[in-house]
Amino acid sequence: MTTLWQDDADLFALMKRELFTAVVGDVMDVVGLTRQFLPPEIKPLSDDMVLVGRAMPVLEADCSGNLIGHSGEKQPFGLMFRALDDLKPGEVYLCTGASPTYALWGELMSTRAMQLGATGAVVNGSSRDTRAILQLGFPTFSQGRYAQDQGVRGRVIDFRCPLEFASGVKVQPGDIVFGDIDGVVIIPQEQETDVIMAALEKVRGENKVRQAILGGMSATDAYETFGIM
Repeated sequence: MTTLWQDDADLFALMKRELFTAVVGDVMDVVGLTRQFLPPEIKPLSDDMVLVGRAMPVLEADCSGNLIGHSGEKQPFGLMFRALDDLKPGEVYLCTGASPTYALWGELMSTRAMQLGATGAVVNGSSRDTRAILQLGFPTFSQGRYAQDQGVRGRVIDFRCPLEFASGVKVQPGDIVFGDIDGVVIIPQEQETDVIMAALEKVRGENKVRQAILGGMSATDAYETFGIM
């Protein structure tokens, strides 16, 4: 921790207040963390949604029906309920592994997540119950809206496990998930203090550049003066 924040609640409030995903991505590029954005298809249900929290990764897989083959037992949704109930305050339900042919998130899941203190959901696939989620105001990011249920089409097969997305980004449990209108970026837990401090420095510098340009300075001169654009 630094003097700028004492705990995750302070940190997340600071990020929401001063940062945005583009500047965080920019500073990670500089230090070689060049594959930190989730696929660009993943977008907020509402343009004003901002999400910050610790990753609680969830792995989904397509299936047919709700029987577990080796046991013959019915287990619709697989480990989904266990994963959902395991959410901790300040965490984000972050799910991938499924095809986009059924919804991975909905209203009742949002309600339970809010009750547990989770800060949002990010699914690499579809979500549903859009009107209800918007009324709840629960930050939800998905590839699109599609009502078809996952019950007989997919199941959660693991959670709190490392994930890797097709875009190349790897997510560990506890990494920071930061999402806004421009996308979702993952900040590795081991580098989070350096990344956030650098992002704060950059965004505050950008504010000086903005004021200089508004005062008549050219883009060329602004870059030469501040080294930021």
